Amino acid sequence: MRAGDQLPPLEIEITRTLIVAGAIASRDYQDVHHDADLARAKGSPDIFMNILTTNGLVGRYVTDHFGPDATLRKVAIRLGAPNHPGDMMVLTGTVEAVDGNTATVRVVGVNGVGRHVTGTVTITVGVPGGDAR
Repeated sequence: MRAGDQLPPLEIEITRTLIVAGAIASRDYQDVHHDADLARAKGSPDIFMNILTTNGLVGRYVTDHFGPDATLRKVAIRLGAPNHPGDMMVLTGTVEAVDGNTATVRVVGVNGVGRHVTGTVTITVGVPGGDAR
């Protein structure tokens, strides 16, 4: 792992089930994440993904790349264009910095509307229990 390394893109199909399941799993019962009629009444074309689901997908993207010895230390994201059912989000990542067993990865997620998410993920790799020494 070196600064400048690119992670391969990951395509994630944005389904109604993914959006609703993510909202339920994170106990986010806001109607805009599960009720299309109420979401439309509030100005959205459909339900949309919540930030906690996006946060989980970003973390998964990075840890899947670095393997089972990768431990998340920090996920800092910012949302942009919403993820609606029927869209595809493509995550890409670049290793920004490496300090020993710790890396910071810049992640961008783009959908058909634009940038859905930008941020950084800090991980440790290859240290038992993820203990950065």
